[in-house]
Amino acid sequence: MKLNIIVCIKSTVLHASGVNIIRAPELSELNPFDLPVLETALLLKKKLGGSVTALSMGPQEAGASALCEALAMGVDKAVLLCDKALAGSDTLATSTALGAVIAKLDQFDLVLFGTRTCDSDTGHVGPQTATLLDLPFISNVNSIEQIDTGLRIERMLDEYMETYEISPPAALTIHPNSVQPRDISLMGIQEAFEKDKVKTMSLADIGLSPEQVGETGSGTKVLSMKQVSRKRICDFIEGTVEQQSDELLECLKKKGIIG
Repeated sequence: MKLNIIVCIKSTVLHASGVNIIRAPELSELNPFDLPVLETALLLKKKLGGSVTALSMGPQEAGASALCEALAMGVDKAVLLCDKALAGSDTLATSTALGAVIAKLDQFDLVLFGTRTCDSDTGHVGPQTATLLDLPFISNVNSIEQIDTGLRIERMLDEYMETYEISPPAALTIHPNSVQPRDISLMGIQEAFEKDKVKTMSLADIGLSPEQVGETGSGTKVLSMKQVSRKRICDFIEGTVEQQSDELLECLKKKGIIG
């Protein structure tokens, strides 16, 4: 059974100050939690055949940059949903838009997502998109295996290994530690940018109105976004090993870390 897979990826923000969220290419990166998802899709394609399409939503330059990285890894197609009306979309509006794109693309067997993103960390988009598309959904997947009746899915949750059997189409989020992503060569990135294989779509292409996305179509609004700096203080403990151990234990007791 060949699998046609759609992987939803995001260009995440590296720098934000208050309400000014800048999504320029030099201030963005491909969400690191999406890299294991791309790797999982590519390994399934190598084993079972089929195709891998990377899908992203966002501004032209930043979104295309993330998709070019996916192309450099080995995906077959890259699709960018880009429209000014999408600005300010929360996870619900984002899921609405991604679901509409997926419904317009070629027939698929799996839609894969990262468990979360490094800039918003909600983990909402995968399950919300699956719900809107009426797809069976499993989160935090560790392995995917083909069986006679479809696919066997395993995930580790709360120290228990859970096993599921599903028949495609379905949607999954991939656990970030499930697989080690391959390295992307500089030549591969250069070739991906030069070929410019990213297909761009607008709201008009997917049949949505501006009122369904952006701030109007969102139930929540980001008031501000900024990086948090953590101050760390390091205390050096001197003396013999026994003295250091006693002082460390006393310090931990004072801080309430141990009883």
